Amino acid sequence: MPATLQTLGIDRLSPDEQLDLVHALWNHIAATRPKPLLSDAQRHELRRRVAEDDATPDDVVSWEQVKADARARHGR
Repeated sequence: MPATLQTLGIDRLSPDEQLDLVHALWNHIAATRPKPLLSDAQRHELRRRVAEDDATPDDVVSWEQVKADARARHGR
């Protein structure tokens, strides 16, 4: 018999209790699910990017500049 809102008694919980349950379930899934594996190409690209960043630590753009550029592109 599949679990349903009714068989689990969730339908008898208040909306706040249901939301608490959803949050608890979401947090449990996020904490216990296996992390996705990277392909060899993804792993290689990630290592390349980390090495590039390590080689040029001063090559950065401030958050303020990123926001200003985005606003300029979108006319805000």
